[in-house]
Amino acid sequence: MNAPIPPTLRRPIRELPDELISQIAAGEVVERPASVVRELVDNALDAGATQVTLRLLAGGVRLISVEDDGQGILRDELPIAFKRHATSKIGSLLDLESVATMGFRGEALAAINSIADCAILSRASGLNDAYLLDGRTGELGPVARSQGTTVEVKELFYSTPARRKFLKTDATELAHCIESVRRHALARPDVGFAIWHEGKLVEQWRRCLDMPLAEAPTESALAALDQRLSDVLGPEFLAQSVRVDWHSSQTNEYDQPALRVWGRAGVPDAARSRADQQFCYVNGRFVRDKVLTHAARSAYEDVLHGHRQPVYALYVAMDPTRVDVNVHPTKIEVRFRDSREVHQAVRHAVEDTLAAPRAAAAAGAVDGQPQAPSLLAQPGAYVQRMPVAPMYSAQPAIKFEADTSLVGHRVSDVSALWQRIPTPQEGWAAVGSAQVKEEPAQRAGDTEQSPLPPSRPANHNNEEAWPLGRAIAQLQGVYILAENSQGLVIVDMHAAHERIVYERLKTQISLTAPDGSVHPLASQPLLIPATFAATPDEVATAEAHVATLNTLGLEISPFSPKTLAVRAVPTTLAQGDAVELARSVLAELAQHDASTVIQRAQNEILGTMACHGAVRANRKLTIEEMNALLRDMEATERSDQCNHGRPTWRQLTLKELDSLFLRGR
Repeated sequence: MNAPIPPTLRRPIRELPDELISQIAAGEVVERPASVVRELVDNALDAGATQVTLRLLAGGVRLISVEDDGQGILRDELPIAFKRHATSKIGSLLDLESVATMGFRGEALAAINSIADCAILSRASGLNDAYLLDGRTGELGPVARSQGTTVEVKELFYSTPARRKFLKTDATELAHCIESVRRHALARPDVGFAIWHEGKLVEQWRRCLDMPLAEAPTESALAALDQRLSDVLGPEFLAQSVRVDWHSSQTNEYDQPALRVWGRAGVPDAARSRADQQFCYVNGRFVRDKVLTHAARSAYEDVLHGHRQPVYALYVAMDPTRVDVNVHPTKIEVRFRDSREVHQAVRHAVEDTLAAPRAAAAAGAVDGQPQAPSLLAQPGAYVQRMPVAPMYSAQPAIKFEADTSLVGHRVSDVSALWQRIPTPQEGWAAVGSAQVKEEPAQRAGDTEQSPLPPSRPANHNNEEAWPLGRAIAQLQGVYILAENSQGLVIVDMHAAHERIVYERLKTQISLTAPDGSVHPLASQPLLIPATFAATPDEVATAEAHVATLNTLGLEISPFSPKTLAVRAVPTTLAQGDAVELARSVLAELAQHDASTVIQRAQNEILGTMACHGAVRANRKLTIEEMNALLRDMEATERSDQCNHGRPTWRQLTLKELDSLFLRGR
């Protein structure tokens, strides 16, 4: 072993040799064979390739070859390609501040060439001659090749054998290389990709668009993207996701949306235990960004159960000058000029898309059209928000009595069940908790002339169009059984009603007053303030967000330079741990903007209120009440899950029922 250098021994300052500089840079850029694949595929896409072929040996350790049919490299430019900071992507600071290409740093090839044996074969477009450049010797000679470029990297880490010891098995490295190409393939349906390993084709994704993605019409681009997502992630991803297409009202100088979010978001039923199917792209570049990840997760906050992870492929397009990609050597991290704007855009895009009730898919599930989600298969197909049938507002006047001996309500109480849903202009006069009962001016049931309220709207032709069908029974006081055109629908009445009450409370409680001010939540002063030792960040956050804390019903003030005192908490959380609540809110405020924290805190409080306000198990409902609940579910956003993320209903089709009883066999 080398003897340690005595601390008193002075070492002179000197310039490092170029090869050592490149090897140090390679330590940042090249972590494993997949890092080389990412850089080379970036260059191929920047060259305008429509077909990229990757060939590997030993998981990429012995050979990485990337072939493309792009513009190629001119003979005079080939010797410069392996020099440090040599690139065709940028030439000035203005170019650096508006990078629109995948690569731009100009150090990847030099870094890779310093730790491996590299060669470039290229034929520029419009020329008849191709040339081969040896990265080790610098020799340049003629070679046979069609238009495009091939970069070969052999014996990776041969000059730094210590780095090779950190590599995993060939199978593991191959999986990482495939994942790297897969990330590129998801963003470029206009390019075909093929991966060969040890002479065998392991993955191939054909070109889905015969023109550049940026030039394609919107519908063609979205259709091509759907096809590529199906090819790469499987048809199950497409079946269990819904299309996202959102754009800002502001436009750029080319009369295009200044910010656009599109892609596909998986339905809550498709959530996984791992976050291995979450793909975020900014201007075509795969990134790992906390702003985007948090925004997407926030959109799923009250529809996912436990610690399940959503699946999605989201694409953000914006002016390159508003995003800095020169943050990390691997270009996998970005920094937004206005991160709040991007966060809100992604959150609203996903949130609004998931808001459409999945039950609407059953409305057109006749004559071979898409069917409702199955209890056994659970495909989870969402549809875009649209009118399904004439919807009726259910149970704005229902009051669930504490006396469970009652079988149901008086007939007169049900007269308000079948009211048209008010338009946004009319407002939600009857929105509120289940405990709030709106007394009519005259009880129709008080006179014998009052007609019997129907268990469904008078128009019987609409009965077949009801996505959740008509109620037929209640099971064990917990589940509602309903019949629709597909078969049997099973509804968890507590979970369903909990979501309905929750959404009504969110609609009822407005965060802003007409003058733009924010309505604070009701708070309760503590008889004895709860004090706790705070970090400098917590003290600074508490002092900087006094108004936000008051809006949340919290009063937190400095007790000493290193201690904070909680003097008031929200009324609905008065029995909780005040210190823990204060710490969590301060941590949220330190990471996210105030409006996001206010909305999340408010939703948590409303969720608690909705859970206590929803109808409980073993509560007997009449057929009219069951039908009212079903109609309300069809008209309520996110009614497929309760606010804890549990499913509210499942479909058991006639085909599945027949299979259970072996009919037709």
